[in-house]
Amino acid sequence: MYRKIIVAIALGGIEKGEQILRKAASLLDEGGEIVALNVVEDVPTYVAIELPANMVEDAMKDSRERLGALVAATGITAAVEIRNGPPAKAIITAAESHNADLIIVASHVPDFSNYFIGATADRVVRHAKCSVLVDRQKL
Repeated sequence: MYRKIIVAIALGGIEKGEQILRKAASLLDEGGEIVALNVVEDVPTYVAIELPANMVEDAMKDSRERLGALVAATGITAAVEIRNGPPAKAIITAAESHNADLIIVASHVPDFSNYFIGATADRVVRHAKCSVLVDRQKL
């Protein structure tokens, strides 16, 4: 069905990551590729002044280790990629740079604070140039 799938996994919801990776594997063409992606957000400058200089680098290293462990635990073959910046933009940029034909992104069940879907998922759906599968998460 799909030859290149970007699976965006938030480490705050890593327990959902295995389910999303399995869904990606079930949609993948033979010989296709899955990229497990986590985005570490930038720290605003006014906050960064008070934090250790290597905080973002440490967070990216930790993300790579945790995401790598998740992928290994599932037994699914997937590349692990860590990016930093605004999550929606980083996910879309990753999809474009990998020439992906599907993005899978999780979103919690909406409430009145964001009626339709989560803010990141909403931006990805609106701006991605490929198909997007939004996997609902219960709070």
